[in-house]
Amino acid sequence: MKDLYYDAVVIGGGAAGMAAALEIERGGHGVAIVEREDFLGGILMQCIHAGFGLKVFKEELTGPEFAERFIEAVLQSSIAVYLGTTVTKLVPWTATNGGGDLGREQEKGVSTSPFPRWELFCVSPEVGVFRILTRAVVLAMGCRERNRGNIRIPGSRPAGIYTAGLAQRLVNIEGYIPGRNIVIIGSGDIGLIMARRMSWIGCTVQAVVEIMPYPSGLTRNIVQCLDDFGIPLYLSSQVTNIFGNHRVEGVEVTPMERGVLIREKAFRLSCDTVLLSVGLVPENELSRTAGVELHPSTGGPVVDSRLMTNLPGIFACGNVLHVHDLVDWVTEEASFCGKQVTQWLAGKMVLRQVPCRAGANVRSVTPNKLNVEEDNPLYLRSMIVANETDLEIRLDNRVIKRIQKSHVQPSEMITLSLGKKELEGVREDSVVELALLPHQ
Repeated sequence: MKDLYYDAVVIGGGAAGMAAALEIERGGHGVAIVEREDFLGGILMQCIHAGFGLKVFKEELTGPEFAERFIEAVLQSSIAVYLGTTVTKLVPWTATNGGGDLGREQEKGVSTSPFPRWELFCVSPEVGVFRILTRAVVLAMGCRERNRGNIRIPGSRPAGIYTAGLAQRLVNIEGYIPGRNIVIIGSGDIGLIMARRMSWIGCTVQAVVEIMPYPSGLTRNIVQCLDDFGIPLYLSSQVTNIFGNHRVEGVEVTPMERGVLIREKAFRLSCDTVLLSVGLVPENELSRTAGVELHPSTGGPVVDSRLMTNLPGIFACGNVLHVHDLVDWVTEEASFCGKQVTQWLAGKMVLRQVPCRAGANVRSVTPNKLNVEEDNPLYLRSMIVANETDLEIRLDNRVIKRIQKSHVQPSEMITLSLGKKELEGVREDSVVELALLPHQ
């Protein structure tokens, strides 16, 4: 078997993977990107609509244009790229291979050995099976769509049911039209964008049906993709049946009140195609088999202030860590991750960290530990839709920071920075908690 060695390996060649790899390469370390598709750019390559890059590049770009900026930088760098390559296994480099002192280094949480810590078994049609030995791994595999099996809609299995992302690929990349008369289940951003896209190509979008009492996508997508095209949005409603044997013929929509289906108000919408936009799940099968601890709220790895998992030398960033709403946040987080990998490879230790957790009305917060000595970028999701709230950060029940928010909703990520000044007075048993409360 062919063996390769790099200081760091990034699994995934989307926005997160490329941004992290570029930072590691700038830090003077040898790095490789392993990508299972035959191209770099990830999901961005099928997102031909504008709206990307406003924060990173200060201009509005399409998905492929945004990706191209990073692809060009990667190709002009010394980063090794393995396309069409799947990582089948990620395991520790064992003592039988010369590791020996892995346990001692794990206690320190610092890479001081010149020997690799991890081995990745990879396969590609071009190279076959080969192994990469490395000191650090960045998980950047992105996320996948939830499907019909996840939401258990009754009915037969007719043709014409797609996830919104698959339909987007069919239209934008393959040049196929999946159907002419569309109902979209779920108001996630991909579904909203596809409502507009299908309207542009002459299809009829009957409605978007959302089980929650509020939209799951960004407000700007509700306005630009539904309101501007006169597409109805049924909130607090559930698709309770899909009709059709060989091909979809329609769906049954049942309104809900206080979480209870009102059967007598059910109605039918005729359609030949159903698109599912019912949420995204971080792609962590490889992480799980490697022994990475996963967070119950995000579905991504539990990480410390460096974005390092419970396994020393394995980091995570982007949508594999927690699902983002904007690719700009993905690249910001991935660049931070790449810098942390560089420092870890150089043997820099984080001397003091404090646990960070979600409090009242907060679904999740990332990372799960904060560095007491440096500024910490934080990303969190609200559990509520509310106006005029306070984001309250507490250290051991003492308020250390309060930020007024004019509006919060689960679909829009909240970002902030917490520095060492706010974290003064941390004890061994201290905990930082973030909560969303009515404005005082």
